[in-house]
Amino acid sequence: MIDSHTHLDLCGVPPAELVDAALAAGVTRMLTVGITADASRAALDIADEFESVHVAVGCHPNESTGFDERLLGDLRALAKHRKCVAIGETGLDYYRDRAPRKDQQKAFEAQIALARELGKPVVIHTREAEDDTLAMLEEFAAGVPVVLHCFSMSSRVEECLAHEDWWISFAGNVTYPKAQDLREAAQRVPHERLLVETDAPFLAPQPHRGKPNRPAYVVDTARTLAQERGVSYQRLEAALERNASGLFGW
Repeated sequence: MIDSHTHLDLCGVPPAELVDAALAAGVTRMLTVGITADASRAALDIADEFESVHVAVGCHPNESTGFDERLLGDLRALAKHRKCVAIGETGLDYYRDRAPRKDQQKAFEAQIALARELGKPVVIHTREAEDDTLAMLEEFAAGVPVVLHCFSMSSRVEECLAHEDWWISFAGNVTYPKAQDLREAAQRVPHERLLVETDAPFLAPQPHRGKPNRPAYVVDTARTLAQERGVSYQRLEAALERNASGLFGW
């Protein structure tokens, strides 16, 4: 099993404990994701210690105030590390609005361009900004592999699937009793376009709800997806591992 999106540096637990627990649960590869240049640097330090850990370096939209060429240069330098396999997370967040929208959009466009320049996929965060997020991806991301992290655009899943180089990743909230719309969306995603994640320490799946999430718990989300899609866990696991390997090159 894989975890296509986690934040090992934010979990408040020694990374070795998280990695060991993940391996014991059968999670053999994970992508830990930077939300600032400093967080991306910390993620790379963790990845240097553990063969199973890879990194996305990026600037989260909530952290994009004052985004400039200097920060972009920092991300470019970090992205050349051998364990960096993606750019992000980047995108737009109009729910919290912790950064000016113009700065969010500037950072988003710049990171898409960086992903294109370096030949890496870009990991997308979007919250209450669907129209602008999709419009910017349409305008700037043609030919760049896109990961729609913690997918929440249930009513627009077909629009997203129309792009053959976009992948859709489901997090622990797909297991919540009231998330029937997400589960229905998950049924419509082809095997070859599907990913699964924890977004740890956030969004623990239903069996662990109320606790900090961790990469080991991705297996619970995957079990729900397998059940909803009417396939065995083993078949889904093989597809997810194949998808992540092809996308991230790990």
